[in-house]
Amino acid sequence: MIDAHCHLNFHSFEKDCDEVINNAFKAGVTKIINVGTKIDSSEKAIELAQRYNNLYATVGIHPHHADKLEENWLEKLENLAKKPKVVAIGEVGLDYFSYKSNDIVSLKLQKEIFAKQIELACKLKLPLQIHNRQAGKDIIDILLDHKSYLLNPPGVFHCFAGSREFLKSALNMGFYIGLDGNITYNGLAPGEDTDLKELVRYTPIDRIILETDSPFLTPIPKRGSRNVPEYVIITAEFVAKLKDTTFKEIEAKTTGNAIKLFKL
Repeated sequence: MIDAHCHLNFHSFEKDCDEVINNAFKAGVTKIINVGTKIDSSEKAIELAQRYNNLYATVGIHPHHADKLEENWLEKLENLAKKPKVVAIGEVGLDYFSYKSNDIVSLKLQKEIFAKQIELACKLKLPLQIHNRQAGKDIIDILLDHKSYLLNPPGVFHCFAGSREFLKSALNMGFYIGLDGNITYNGLAPGEDTDLKELVRYTPIDRIILETDSPFLTPIPKRGSRNVPEYVIITAEFVAKLKDTTFKEIEAKTTGNAIKLFKL
């Protein structure tokens, strides 16, 4: 079982990161991908990856940070992406949701930063880890405009949400679909019109990758506590029920999918 997207480099894990990682491995998680969202968190992800054989890193600029870039950010990001055990460019994309802690960053700026990171991923032959929140059409348009830059497979849509049409577009472009603990929640997420469970049922098993997004999106019945990589197993069990199959099949297929995409 692989947790293909978490944030052990965030403040939430400062005091017990090593314990959390070891607990995940003991629980049956075999590999963990730790995700960067700006330059310093990308650096931290790489540092952590050097300490564990089965811990990997991604580097990228999250759309929340597109207006907080340091000088020569793209050059710094490229240098980081060339480090050992970096397996993707991410978390990158667009976010049109207004958060209490961070209002909507300029859409024009988000698009520019996203496009530059697509080009960097192509240059370095690394897949994309895409963040989308209420920006599906614009993300697809940008990807289509950069079709010649996309690898095969091109990457994964992290924590997938959106319409069935958006899902079809992502699948048709060759992307994997990242599923997180929020698929266990009831009701629709703010701004969404399609139940995540419906999207899970529609997505072929050979295109699913499992994630936690730790410390966020803790699955039921652990919701209300900090999410951790070992809870990817809970999400896998829930997917198995939705797909009317066994946990072992979901474990095997999603692990294989992550290994193929990230060349683990």
